[in-house]
Amino acid sequence: PLVSIESIPAAAEPIKYPMAGQKSHQVTLGIFDTKTGAVNYLKTAGPDEHYLTNISWSPEEQYLLIAELNRGQNEMHLNQYSLSNGAFVKTLFTEKDPQWVEPEHAALFVPGKKDQFIWQSERDGFDHLYLFDLNGKRISQITKGNYVITDVLGFDASGKHVFAMIADNNGLDRKLIKASLKGDVQILTPESGVHDVQMNTSATYFLDNFSNLETPRSIRLLDAKGKTIKVVYQAANPLIDFALSTPELIQVKASDGTLLNGRIFKPYNFDASKKYPVVIYVYGGPHAQMVSNRWMAGGNLWMSWMAAQGFVVFTLDNRGSGERGLEFEQAVHRKLGTVEMEDQLAGVSYLKSLPFVDGSRIGVHGWSFGGFMTSTMLSKNPGMFKAGVAGGPVIDWKFYEIMYTERYMDTPEENKDGYETASLLNSAKGLKDRLMLIHGTVDDVVVWQHSQAMVKKCVDEGVLIDYMIYPGHPHNVQGKDRLHLYKTVSRYLMDNLQ
Repeated sequence: PLVSIESIPAAAEPIKYPMAGQKSHQVTLGIFDTKTGAVNYLKTAGPDEHYLTNISWSPEEQYLLIAELNRGQNEMHLNQYSLSNGAFVKTLFTEKDPQWVEPEHAALFVPGKKDQFIWQSERDGFDHLYLFDLNGKRISQITKGNYVITDVLGFDASGKHVFAMIADNNGLDRKLIKASLKGDVQILTPESGVHDVQMNTSATYFLDNFSNLETPRSIRLLDAKGKTIKVVYQAANPLIDFALSTPELIQVKASDGTLLNGRIFKPYNFDASKKYPVVIYVYGGPHAQMVSNRWMAGGNLWMSWMAAQGFVVFTLDNRGSGERGLEFEQAVHRKLGTVEMEDQLAGVSYLKSLPFVDGSRIGVHGWSFGGFMTSTMLSKNPGMFKAGVAGGPVIDWKFYEIMYTERYMDTPEENKDGYETASLLNSAKGLKDRLMLIHGTVDDVVVWQHSQAMVKKCVDEGVLIDYMIYPGHPHNVQGKDRLHLYKTVSRYLMDNLQ
């Protein structure tokens, strides 16, 4: 139930929100005929509670291809159905993984080839492109190596090459590649940094919106070989007239030897002889990357501003976050909040090794999964941090929605210990430092029950906690009220760390 205070009395506005381990949605897929108004429903088999994902039409519109995923999300069948009557035709292939399978892209048919398509998969440990036919035969692996495909732009006029974006250089860079369907790959934008590329419909020209730590923005027109035809726009440093700092990229070694990407803002007019308090900005969850080799290293002006107020501002992408391959992502399976915290504490050790850091004045701020991480770090490491601000925090994964939670944690029945360890209701009594929770009252992503349960637990345990709500706001506080949010966060950190 979500509650609106716009009426008198307040009104309940219920939403559908199946939580981990509960009964899920049961979905059917229909094909609507715009001429007759008739609907053919696909005759899908298997349990009612499974996922129909990544749907694509065959070129002649005779078939639908659907990646059907079991509720446990460790087995995917790419199934073919007839459009004429909705009947199952065949399974083209199956993908399995002990942790999870996560199909995210529909089959992309090759121009001029009615029976060939590209399938994007992490089956070899990195997100790559594969060429299949409609018999389910794998013709070739188009891309391979220790990098991941982040986007497919399309084909050239011949249909023999595909253009795509990759996350390269330990995940820090984004580059444009041209790959033949036989597997020959050419990097068209080798310059280190983040290339955000748009392609024209004939794949003859590309608009490359580029930045790195030294380049605020450079927009260039490229040809199909990656040659610069024209520099469309070259931005000057937009911060040149402001007393704001820009960040540095660093690396921290995890306990297993993995190098973790980090970002650090030092105070403006930095004095190495001084000791500065620290604000750690954390997210840490799947599918996210906070640090990259772009302008501001993926950070924002609030971080620069906090640095200008005399803080070191630090962010680390722990294991479990995105664009580093399957092993990096799956390190958190069935134990959310454990490996991530271990890596974040390695970041704290790195900070304390710096002569200009005051290790007794470290604060943490994060939202959503970052709110979960903030609350986890403070409640499970009393005395290590002086203060934290956790926005929209997941408190207990049993309260979170099915598909996301069960992918990473399995069900509460299957993984009781994992849920118990991750639940902040079980570690609330360890909270000794200042923590403010913030929540939007109509949050339909991390529902309000999370932070209210944490407050109730703290009251039961006699633990003092600070709390702020944003009435009428969903998961993220947007619009003009976002300024109020950041003033609230900033003041809390300043009051407790300076």
